[in-house]
Amino acid sequence: MEEEYLVVDPVTREVAPEAAAVVEAASGELGARVCTEITRFQVEAKTDPCAGIGDLEAQLRAMRAVVAEAARRQGLAVVASGTPVLGDAVPPPITDHPRYGVGIANYRSLHDEQSICAGHVHVHLPDRERAVLVSNHLRPWLPVLIALMANSPFWTGRDTGYAGWRTLTWGKWPVAGPPPYFASLAEYDELIAALTESGALVDPGTIFWDVRPSAHLPTLEVRVTDVPATAGESALLAAVIRALVVESLERVERGDPGPELSAERLRVAYWRAARDGLDGHGVDPLTGRLLPADDLLATLLGHIGPALEETGDLDLVTRRLARLRAGGTGAARQRAAYERRGRPEDVVDHLVEHLLDEADE
Repeated sequence: MEEEYLVVDPVTREVAPEAAAVVEAASGELGARVCTEITRFQVEAKTDPCAGIGDLEAQLRAMRAVVAEAARRQGLAVVASGTPVLGDAVPPPITDHPRYGVGIANYRSLHDEQSICAGHVHVHLPDRERAVLVSNHLRPWLPVLIALMANSPFWTGRDTGYAGWRTLTWGKWPVAGPPPYFASLAEYDELIAALTESGALVDPGTIFWDVRPSAHLPTLEVRVTDVPATAGESALLAAVIRALVVESLERVERGDPGPELSAERLRVAYWRAARDGLDGHGVDPLTGRLLPADDLLATLLGHIGPALEETGDLDLVTRRLARLRAGGTGAARQRAAYERRGRPEDVVDHLVEHLLDEADE
């Protein structure tokens, strides 16, 4: 799992362009598992491959602790939020790297709102063909994942009215959002070649679809959500996504090609999930019906229940989903922190304080 964090000044609470210093301080313990990102506000850290959710969560907690301590030693702090709560982030300071220079020349002002942070879950699959076919089965469930981990209601001092504003900003890119439906790996490769020729892609790393076969690992990468607010929620997300992949792979092996969803319905389902999170309604992309977000979440849990039994994660997921519903999403908790005194600074303090929340054991 990969997570992106924002570096903040603990006094002003604004985003601070000091990610390189934090990465250097953290690399003594994390090595290549911590790195800079496209803007100088962002730090990326990742776990090693894990066979169990318990191991993954332990690594996530340790990883977050190392990055937080590295920031503290620099007089800084880090937060897990999909968007910057405070600070002059448009346009952001870009990390000095040749690849980013090529991207800026190609994509131009699309980088202006790139100070956004996601959580990426990689799940091993036997080959790229099955990875592409599995992605077809994941598409209907992507809006529910967006709602579940919504954690970006604020943008540089303003409440956007959305639970997951990062989803809306990310959707502007030419190759982003939900992946298309693919009948085969050959069809996928053919489209990637055409997109590259058109200039829409600089390299395989700019395939920004929310589900994609990794360009350098034997995995399917699911990158649809905001960075979860806590390590426990990241572990929950990983357990849910792994179960979705297990269930989807079994369907692929049975010859099930997956549903060919309406792109318009899926786009609207994304929008509604990003707007409401779990505190309103969502659109079922299979039917187009507007349903309570709780109903869509219950349908997801029913869909992956057998796979969660198989992976041994059913109790953990059930318990943590109940906890999340009771305490609210990351977005809801950010807003609650703001509403106490009407100060966005309190939101940043809340995020710093809860970066290392303990598990619900």
